[in-house]
Amino acid sequence: MPRVAPITGKSDVPAEHHAVVDQVVRVFGNVRGPFSVLLHSPELAARVLPLVTFFRDESAVPPPLRSVAILSAVREREAAYVWAAQVAAARRNGVRETVIDLIRAKGDPGALPVDEREIVTYARQLLRTNRVDQAVFDALASRHGAQWLVELTAVLSYFAMISEIANAFEVAPPPDGDRLPA
Repeated sequence: MPRVAPITGKSDVPAEHHAVVDQVVRVFGNVRGPFSVLLHSPELAARVLPLVTFFRDESAVPPPLRSVAILSAVREREAAYVWAAQVAAARRNGVRETVIDLIRAKGDPGALPVDEREIVTYARQLLRTNRVDQAVFDALASRHGAQWLVELTAVLSYFAMISEIANAFEVAPPPDGDRLPA
């Protein structure tokens, strides 16, 4: 059970914030998950929401690799709701089940293709230690460039933040969603 009453629509916020709820609905189809909590601060929700569409529609990191990064960040934060939502998105983006299974199990990324392996390693280092080894950083930077690496790092940080909101407020995963190990 969430620690605050989830906001599910306009009736849950003052009239002056209805436009923010409308924006959330335009992006997600309804109000759910971390945004059901974020809307307790409508100004914050309004400022965070454009990042969703940026990462989804405009990022230099292509959808399959972006999904690998997102799953890696969410797994490090043990965010059950965000995991369930993002596994479905990863599958739509063409991420293989073997990659999803490896990230779910926090397995060794050594057998993954180089792009996926380096992203999982980068994400784990950054989110576990707040640092990244120079060799890991340099490999991604030389292969993809500065803009790509900045956007990869931003997507990791964004999904870590969203995961922490979902965790702190105990946003439950959907009953039919993919599950993290207990």
